[in-house]
Amino acid sequence: MHATPAFQMTVRHFGVWQLACSVLVVLAAIAWGAWAWSAMAAFWDVSLGWVVGALLVLLVASSALLVQAFGLKPVSLRWDTQRWHLGPAASAGHEPWSGQLDVCMDLGSWMLLCFAPENAPVLRPRMWLPVQRRAHRASWHALRCTVYCARPVALPTAAPF
Repeated sequence: MHATPAFQMTVRHFGVWQLACSVLVVLAAIAWGAWAWSAMAAFWDVSLGWVVGALLVLLVASSALLVQAFGLKPVSLRWDTQRWHLGPAASAGHEPWSGQLDVCMDLGSWMLLCFAPENAPVLRPRMWLPVQRRAHRASWHALRCTVYCARPVALPTAAPF
């Protein structure tokens, strides 16, 4: 069995993820508006607290989602034939975190990857990495091959003939 070759790329563009998050926030606001309208029409005096409470929850969740989506910074992602490494784009080749990378969602031209750092402290949870083909055409095929085939290989790698 042969090891998957080393791979490195800098993930810089997150337009599809940002658009999806924005659409999700708009749809949630529309759903809340429809629910609030029907609740206020049917039970004006009883459900005002619920309507305001739901609005506050929606505002907090939407704000957190949009801050996360639009606050993404470029990152360096590298497979060194034994483990995955992730770090700021400026640290390419010397990424500070190593761990496991899993594909959580694959839509063909867009993937959501989950990076779980080794020995992660409580304050350093899993990191979600949205990657789109449109912005990374040159390395897209190699990325897909590597994320699906990258497994550490125990030495020796030669077949016992």
